Amino acid sequence: MTGRLLVRGMLVGLIAGLLAFGFAKVFGEPQVDNAIAFEESQAHHHSHGDAAAAPEEEELVSRDVQSTFGLLTGVVVYSMSLGGIFALVFAYSLGRIGKVGPRGLSALLALAAFVAVFVVPGLVYPPNPPSVGDPNTIGQRTKLFFLMVLVSLAAAVIAINAGRKFIARSGLWNGAIKGVAAYLVIVSVAAYLFPTINEVPEGFSAVLLWKFRTAALGIQLVLWTSLGLIFGVVAERLLLPVSRLSKA
Repeated sequence: MTGRLLVRGMLVGLIAGLLAFGFAKVFGEPQVDNAIAFEESQAHHHSHGDAAAAPEEEELVSRDVQSTFGLLTGVVVYSMSLGGIFALVFAYSLGRIGKVGPRGLSALLALAAFVAVFVVPGLVYPPNPPSVGDPNTIGQRTKLFFLMVLVSLAAAVIAINAGRKFIARSGLWNGAIKGVAAYLVIVSVAAYLFPTINEVPEGFSAVLLWKFRTAALGIQLVLWTSLGLIFGVVAERLLLPVSRLSKA
């Protein structure tokens, strides 16, 4: 059964990735183009009148490829991987989180993953356009972001396990609040201890930065919403005959 859920999770991830790609193409790529235009104007301003200015490096991959086939490939590979992992987590969680059906469990897991994987780490290290920032800090910023993702996921696991114990002692409502509070405490401490990196240059449009980050949020929202809702339907159709047979 787990293998069948895994295959379906990857297929649903493919569908979710195509939807996310469509959103990224329409709402995200224009903001990236605007950010690149800003970078080029700044470079032209600084090099204006400098005869010794170094020639521009030739792009290994053209912008047209990056914004079409490259973007599609990256989003689909990412979403299919997430779909497979999501299916495995779903299979493990089935029957362990109260009396929740496949659709409800899928939606809850997608919401929790969206918050733990993107929202919370994104509040600590919000996404910036690829062309914006100091190239020397990209590696450090990437490592810190993924480290924050790991901390957020670990905090979510701890909070869920603690929340189950709290619910058994204090009831559903109070136990759930205590579990959420435990998660918030852990990620807040981590966010306070992690170093701050401010790589947005002075003069960069605040409106453009806001639009880019909103588009990044929208891409993840489309991805996780599609994954949670579609996989819930698929999993229910797969598991419903099994549950009927077990009752017969």
